[in-house]
Amino acid sequence: MIGGGQGAFIGAVHRIAARIDDEYELVCGAFSSDAAKSKASGIALGLEESRVYSSYHELIEQEKALPEHLRVQVISIVTPNHVHFEPAKMALENGFEVVIDKPITFTLAEAQQLEAVITRTGKLLCLTHTYTGYPMVKQARQLVADGKIGKLRKVYVEYPQGWLSAFEEGNQSNKQAAWRTDPSKSGIAGAMGDIGTHAFNLAEYVTGLSVTQLCADINTVVEGRRLDDDGAVLLKFDNGVSGVLMATQVATGAENNVKIRVYGEAGGVEWQQDDANTLIVRYPDKPSEIWRTGGGYNSSFATHNTRTPAGHPEGYLEAFANLYRNFAQTLKARYKGEEPTAEQLDYPGIQEGVRGMAFIENVIASGKSEQKWTPFKI
Repeated sequence: MIGGGQGAFIGAVHRIAARIDDEYELVCGAFSSDAAKSKASGIALGLEESRVYSSYHELIEQEKALPEHLRVQVISIVTPNHVHFEPAKMALENGFEVVIDKPITFTLAEAQQLEAVITRTGKLLCLTHTYTGYPMVKQARQLVADGKIGKLRKVYVEYPQGWLSAFEEGNQSNKQAAWRTDPSKSGIAGAMGDIGTHAFNLAEYVTGLSVTQLCADINTVVEGRRLDDDGAVLLKFDNGVSGVLMATQVATGAENNVKIRVYGEAGGVEWQQDDANTLIVRYPDKPSEIWRTGGGYNSSFATHNTRTPAGHPEGYLEAFANLYRNFAQTLKARYKGEEPTAEQLDYPGIQEGVRGMAFIENVIASGKSEQKWTPFKI
């Protein structure tokens, strides 16, 4: 692991997700740019002191020098956005597979460079767009793909948060607010880069469509903030389907109830994180159906990503773990010279990373433009 040391937010989530299915063992890390903090973090996690490194350069160079049966295989990068590209590039070029937090890089140009590195090296990358890991999100995608709701017409996706309703970056103890609202660390977008990319990825994943045009209204609501904290985007998809995306971090009192609704000629599907085990399927001529995680009627994709019997809630950590597990199973199949199954290959990768960075740059450009529709450029 690179990043995720003591006091970090997302590192522990990654470690839990990686271990849920016993597909990974944490063996080394460079947990902080502060060498002493990295060492203390590694020791607290029970690692051998010799494999707790003071920098990601040292980690990659020294792990590469170890015999193949001892060296690390997968490197998980859980640093702030501006420290994604260099360690990912170095890891891939030195023969390691990569798991990386979103957004994939600091800029679209970096994401495209990373795509070229992956093409050249043949190494694989998993991008942790968590919400696509939920079983009922996968079921929604399958129902859409199977034509169960007919030709698509409309997509609504929203991600309301309220944690930045006040000027939290002025609070010295709130490290998350400090770096996520700092353009030198977060990039050109705030809310749209942090949670808007999740909503965008969810919309493209469930529908199987690609955004071709957008029209964005981007706002900075809290006085003194340097990046956007609120926005709404009109979307056009590649077959004439239209959509609306909302992402805000100033919805006072809201937590993380990301929600998607997709409507077609024959029906609609609705899912929200507050009731993640439930998928609602709506019809024009009969009562709505409630599909549940663990039901024997679900697709192989939903079933593959379900661990417990019906009625036992599976949540955010399990969804996160599904990405780690599917990636591990894909790697193990490849190492054996076997072809991974479609269910194992169902995790976000470099293409989703590039499109996510393109979304950020296009949506910010649209928000600054007087033009109604902006082509989605990559």
